[in-house]
Amino acid sequence: MPFGTTTEAELLAVAAGVETGSSHPLAVAILNRAKEVGVAALPSKDARALMGKGVTAEVAGAPAWVASPRHASENGGLDGAGVRMATRFEDEGKTAVAVFREKQPLGLIAMRDEPRADAAEAVAQLKRLGVAPMILTGDNPRTAAAIAGRLGLEFQADLMPEDKLRAIREMSADGGVMMIGDGINDAPALKQASVGVAMGSGTDVALETADAAILRDRVTDIPGKIRLARGAMANIRQNVTIALGLKAVFLVTSVIGVTGLWIAILADTGATVLVTLNALRLLRFNPEREG
Repeated sequence: MPFGTTTEAELLAVAAGVETGSSHPLAVAILNRAKEVGVAALPSKDARALMGKGVTAEVAGAPAWVASPRHASENGGLDGAGVRMATRFEDEGKTAVAVFREKQPLGLIAMRDEPRADAAEAVAQLKRLGVAPMILTGDNPRTAAAIAGRLGLEFQADLMPEDKLRAIREMSADGGVMMIGDGINDAPALKQASVGVAMGSGTDVALETADAAILRDRVTDIPGKIRLARGAMANIRQNVTIALGLKAVFLVTSVIGVTGLWIAILADTGATVLVTLNALRLLRFNPEREG
């Protein structure tokens, strides 16, 4: 929605110029829309992220911003009418971002986050595994509620990076926490979580910070990772039980004279073979199969 004399082409050209080079889904959506209507991104340089606020770059020789309505209104990039329009978009479950230059509002871009095709199935699998999923987002509460309601999730919205970090710390007090994220704003929380998992299409910062990554960008791979981890831990417990159990049995029987020393040595070697064979069973483990 352009403001004043700004055209849609100019709005998209500036926004696409700021977003050039970013792999965030919202940035990709802006760039794709610009291509659809035949608008070329203006030349840009010195792009950088504003943690929890947006991004900025020098576009066509002048600074420009793509930012949250709150940040834009605080910096002269959105007037009262623009704020009301952004609120209306948010009431519709959309994410509104303001495009502006120095004290010059250019317009608003409204986007709707749609759950991935396998998101609902992934949430259902997590719940069957006894995991309580929750959305932590920097989006406004109305947009977050629209997405969370469709997936049957609890949510915390309007969070800055430090707010996500605090939420992870609070949840960690009750047990292990897995954090899944893809953006720069998620990096501190990914580091704080017991296990941080980055989506394969996420930012470089998220991928470098996380402990693991979902390279296929399938949400159902998240419960799959949990099943694999639980299967590996179960296998380790079995191997420890086998090894220590056999040693204990033949230690007692050797001491009381039931078995000789060489039998005990062979039993120890046999325990090594047994735990190796048991560990090799993980090669056939299918993390996508429930049960």
